[in-house]
Amino acid sequence: MGSTDVIDLSSDEEEQPTRTNHLIDFQDFKFLVPLASVRGDLEGPPGIFNTNGTGTGDYEVKKSAAAASQNGRNRLRINPRFLHSNATSHKWAFGAIAELLDNAIDEVNNGATFVRVDKFISPRDCNPALLVQDDGGGMDPESLRRCMSFGFSDKKSESFIGQYGNGFKTSTMRLGADVIVFTRHKKNMKETTSSVGLLSYTFLTQTGCDDIVVPTVDYEFDTISGSLKRLIRISEKQFSSNLSVLLKWSPFASEDELCRQFDGIGDHGTKIIVYNLWHNDDGNMELDFNSDSKDIVITGARKPLHHGLMNKGRAGSQEILTQKNVATRLRYSLRAYASVLYLRMPENFKILLRGEAVEAHLIANDLMYRECILYRPNIGGITGAAVVTTIGYVIGAPNVDVEGFNIYHKNRLISPFLKVASNSYGKGRGVIGVLEANFVKPTHDKQDFEKSVLFQRLETRLKEMTYEYWDLHCHRVGYDNKKLPKDVRESYRLQHVEASPPLDIVTTGTSTPLKHTSNPKSSSEANVNNLCPIALQFSKFKIKPKSGQVKRKHGAESFSQLPKTYDDNSNGDVIMVDLLKKKSKGFERFHDTKILILENKKLHEQCAEYEREHRKLLVKLSSNFFLFKLDSFDERG
Repeated sequence: MGSTDVIDLSSDEEEQPTRTNHLIDFQDFKFLVPLASVRGDLEGPPGIFNTNGTGTGDYEVKKSAAAASQNGRNRLRINPRFLHSNATSHKWAFGAIAELLDNAIDEVNNGATFVRVDKFISPRDCNPALLVQDDGGGMDPESLRRCMSFGFSDKKSESFIGQYGNGFKTSTMRLGADVIVFTRHKKNMKETTSSVGLLSYTFLTQTGCDDIVVPTVDYEFDTISGSLKRLIRISEKQFSSNLSVLLKWSPFASEDELCRQFDGIGDHGTKIIVYNLWHNDDGNMELDFNSDSKDIVITGARKPLHHGLMNKGRAGSQEILTQKNVATRLRYSLRAYASVLYLRMPENFKILLRGEAVEAHLIANDLMYRECILYRPNIGGITGAAVVTTIGYVIGAPNVDVEGFNIYHKNRLISPFLKVASNSYGKGRGVIGVLEANFVKPTHDKQDFEKSVLFQRLETRLKEMTYEYWDLHCHRVGYDNKKLPKDVRESYRLQHVEASPPLDIVTTGTSTPLKHTSNPKSSSEANVNNLCPIALQFSKFKIKPKSGQVKRKHGAESFSQLPKTYDDNSNGDVIMVDLLKKKSKGFERFHDTKILILENKKLHEQCAEYEREHRKLLVKLSSNFFLFKLDSFDERG
């Protein structure tokens, strides 16, 4: 094969190509896994065959990585190995897929109604690939080039999830060696463009490129006839050069086959195909499309049940409950992870996974004995807006070994089930919390938070919340609460002794979400209304605890309990049949009486606080009225 001119699209406004690369004809090349580089001085980075997200992808910075002069102008040239090093910021495959889902969610402002995640079979070699498609506004030719370059972002609004302009490159290169993008943008009623771009690590390494080259072609789309016409931006030679690279290194061998990929996009939208998917250390494809026809799972991430415990009654049932909880399943199931990824799903928007919609799963619905606690962060000496934390015991506690806080940022889950209670004696087991913390910054991969002073304070406060809640409610799920009177402790102990037969497990479908506002813009006020309707009533008053009760730490305000009632038909992926069905009527009456007494005392304290505030307001009103009268008298005088 002769030499083919490839235009570096970082400067495609020039009339002639920036350089010539010699493409080598590999007759026996198969798109299974990327091959090693054909040049001895450009070997693939470590972990190229078995990428588990933990490698560093070291590479030598050569002369080509420096700023090169091009027609009298300097520009930065990036070695292709940087693609691999940059992608290792994602240690988890689902974190990379979440980046692509975020881009689709951001397109809601441009009319997007769905994002589709599915398996795609490459027509060139029949190997599976990952397809992510949305019906958003799409990208015009300039926007596509910016998307596939580095460090550029059009997302300046606070409502956007993505901010750094690097998520597309890191996420796609984390999932596979190559990605091809089809996008259609309707500029106005008369002008619609269709563009194709290829970011291929295989192409760059095997042709010996010392710079990242992104071949792209554009078409004009006739909305009436549905036909495509070549859009020549620079020259016919440049278009043909880029098209030849696309047809050689993409899954599509002809221009007609390439253009047919736009048929399913419609008038606007974007289709992303990630192929040459990475394999794990065992040689298996990291993304498993075969185990579940309605899901995508991570190969080997699901821990098998211990067969020894399966025959031990209660212990085996506890393990099943834990394994089927969403906290465990989201580690290997994309459907489970996507169901909790967003705190509020935009109205009329769906995530379609393998042809079936993902139902939103609100973790707060899985809690019993719920409480809402306000936390006001101190930001630069100024008290920030209140953050509402919903906390409670997971349904099935203490037989479900799950705990931790689910921390969202701008509606997006960053830290799922973050464990803050570090102890060896089980304090905090089964306690789960949900909050949206927009005052702390997530890391670039959106899988953790920057370890700033603000986040460390938040983490400390969440740990205190866990221990406070445990001390208040642990006896309600079967633990011995030494802070209660002996007779009360004994009554609870007897209740749970009676209710200790082997567990009965009932499996149900995905939980039905609460009705939340569909506005993608989030705020602390919206959090209060959504998570804790009672919060507005008591947000100005601190409830003074009685002796024997646990005092709240400074900086938080506790509201009245929101007990979670549940039965065999209630929401949840796994629901344990009520263990307290067999407790005696006498103990039920004793338990209800104690609760009523405690609630009565709390209400009396609240009423007294309201009366004190009412008197203060009357005094203030009277003084203001008196001053107003004096001012009126002075004006008349």
